[in-house]
Amino acid sequence: MPKFDFDVITMGHGSGGLLTHRLLQSGVFDLLKNNLLDQQHDGAMLELNGPVAFSTDSYVISPIFFPGGNIGELAVNGTVNDLAMCGATAKYLSLGFIIEEGFSMKEFWEVLVGIKEAAEKSGVSIVTGDTKVVEKGKGDKIFINTSGIGQIHPKASIHHNRIEAGDKIILSGNLAQHGIAIMSLRQGLEFETDIVSDTINLNFTILSLVETFGQEIKFLRDPTRGGLASVMNELAELRKLGFVLEQEKIPLDEQVEGACEMLGLDPLYVANEGLFVAVVSANIADDFLQKLRSDPNGINAAIVGEVTAANPGKVLLKSRIGGHRVVGYLTGEQLPRIC
Repeated sequence: MPKFDFDVITMGHGSGGLLTHRLLQSGVFDLLKNNLLDQQHDGAMLELNGPVAFSTDSYVISPIFFPGGNIGELAVNGTVNDLAMCGATAKYLSLGFIIEEGFSMKEFWEVLVGIKEAAEKSGVSIVTGDTKVVEKGKGDKIFINTSGIGQIHPKASIHHNRIEAGDKIILSGNLAQHGIAIMSLRQGLEFETDIVSDTINLNFTILSLVETFGQEIKFLRDPTRGGLASVMNELAELRKLGFVLEQEKIPLDEQVEGACEMLGLDPLYVANEGLFVAVVSANIADDFLQKLRSDPNGINAAIVGEVTAANPGKVLLKSRIGGHRVVGYLTGEQLPRIC
């Protein structure tokens, strides 16, 4: 960690003057340096050929440090993954900070290190950004916005309009890890093995799958806020088709399941940060699953359901004992400030 003039963020660090300059020079620019960011322009001048994807997201998670990551790592991975769900490989990110007066320099540095490590792992460059400081009591330590641009793979054709009855629904791993890691920390729950967030970049996993299966992959989405249930309901509403999930086949860690029961939470609605849902043609579903399970990000992947012509616009869950129930949208806020 470099030596800063102050132990905490002050209003002067957001003034655009000397303190802002020193904060950026000794912290952000030095740690995240690359050819485009080093220009220190008002924006980044980029060169991209062919179709691109663009995404933006804001991160207000509380607490900002959690088992398995921190808000900085989450902000990079989240936008990288949003682009991956479009069939795109993230190339460039912008980075915006809104910092509360009094936030410690030590914690700010830890967030920056999380950003740097996540960017390096995902192969993305941070090329422009902004820093603002708000008065104490008008924020909550730090909020982050990241926007990203990525190159869409020529074999990708990801769109909900391509989903048809008979397609299979595949989940890439254990459900509800991130949300329960956050809630366990908030509630002071202890388990024999720590539950950690699943935050990770998925872009290389998706790239490999798109390379192999191309347009047989109909749809991709990371089930963050609102969880798996919200993704399925959005698709059912958009396509006017039925979506049937099988409870027995949904991968779920035993401790996470136990925590959900203790906290009165339905894992179908809990946020995830290193997970994706794929809707694929039935004829490639088994091969898709086999390849995904050979990837470190997909070892617990499973075919969890299918698309049907029956019950258009509805999501059904087949229970472990064989009955069916309708799974609707989340009403209200099950987990506040989860990402």
